[in-house]
Amino acid sequence: MENHDNTVELLGIYGGDMSHATSAWTSTNRDLNEEKRGRIPALLQMLAREGHHTLFEKSAIHFLVKTDIATHIHILKHRVAVSVNGESARYKQLKEVKFYVPTDWPQDMQEDFTKFCNESYDKYAAAMTKLIDAGFSRKRAKESARFYLPYSNQIYADVQFNFRSFMHFEGLRNEEHAQEEVQQVAKGMLELVRGTGAFNESLKAFGY
Repeated sequence: MENHDNTVELLGIYGGDMSHATSAWTSTNRDLNEEKRGRIPALLQMLAREGHHTLFEKSAIHFLVKTDIATHIHILKHRVAVSVNGESARYKQLKEVKFYVPTDWPQDMQEDFTKFCNESYDKYAAAMTKLIDAGFSRKRAKESARFYLPYSNQIYADVQFNFRSFMHFEGLRNEEHAQEEVQQVAKGMLELVRGTGAFNESLKAFGY
């Protein structure tokens, strides 16, 4: 049965524990020696606990994600502090058939939904051809034929957080009441960030 998992790839990071700490020390002395390096964990713990969070914006975490439309919307709801550029069917024809099927559904429902998604892609491609043949511009044909595609249609998105906004995202989306699909994305992101080692003390300061 055809199905495509939602995926997360870490493209890069800027900063980390030290950039957060030196931002906090701007008003005193940003120079780091071994004694000050040793104080970073306690400093970050105190600042997170006391709500002094602007210094945690002095970093960047950059992902490429492939998600269904519903999960993409969950990410967009954090737009105030997140930079997102997504793949758009308005500007190009989607030739790769990619969609998400809930893995916790009964097998017969997964199979029926897979059939529906494939038929939706067929209708999308057929509608584009018919509209162009009827005299519509290629641009209008592309942007309107996509209405045939369901919420399960997957797109690629380039997503960047500062650390503070990343913690806000994790706090809302990596918890038991969040939708399962966005939980999976949030957990994947967290593991990738933890794997860099650059944010260990900052993560601990926020309880991760």
